[in-house]
Amino acid sequence: MADSQQSPQAQDWNAFVEQWNEQFLDALEENVEAQAQFVESWSETVGQATEDNELSEGVEGYAKAYETWMNASQQMVERVNDQLEGEDVDIEDFRDIWLNTANEAFKDVMSTTAFARMTGETVGDVLELQQQADEAAQETLRMLGFATEEDVVEVGDRLVELERRQHDVERKLDRILERLEDEDEE
Repeated sequence: MADSQQSPQAQDWNAFVEQWNEQFLDALEENVEAQAQFVESWSETVGQATEDNELSEGVEGYAKAYETWMNASQQMVERVNDQLEGEDVDIEDFRDIWLNTANEAFKDVMSTTAFARMTGETVGDVLELQQQADEAAQETLRMLGFATEEDVVEVGDRLVELERRQHDVERKLDRILERLEDEDEE
C-alpha cells in the first residue's frame, strides 16, 4: 500500500516506528562502540598492572563479558524484528535483556584474579591514603594545641586505671573498717 493510500494515523504510526527503530539502532551502535572502548581501555590498564597469567585470565573474563553484551545486542535486534513482524513484544523484555546481561557481564569480569588483584591494590592504596590523612590531621591538631584521638584514648585509659585503683582502695578500707568494728565488739 502506498503512503498516499494509508490513513493519517497509519502514516503517523509508521513514522513513529521508523524514528524509534533509528533511535534504537543508533543507541545499539553507541552501546557496542562503548563496550569495545571499555574492553580496549581495560586491556591496556590490566596490561600495565598484572602479570602474564592474570592478564590472560583478565582478558578472557572481559572477552566473555564482551561476548555477553554482543549476545544481548543480538537479542535486542531479534525482539525489535519480532515487533516489526507484528508480534506483541512487552517493553519489559528489553529491560530484562539489559539487566540480565549487565549481571552476567559483571560476573564475568569480577570473577577474574586480575580484577580481584586490582581491587585489592586499590583498597590497599585507599587505606594507606586514609592512614596518612589521619596522621596529618592528628599532627595538625597537636600543633594547634587541641587534643588528638590518641590523647583522648590515653586520658580514657588513665581514668579506667584510676577507677580500678579507687575500687581497690575502697575494698581495703572496707576490710579495715570491718576489722575495727569486730575489735570494738569484742
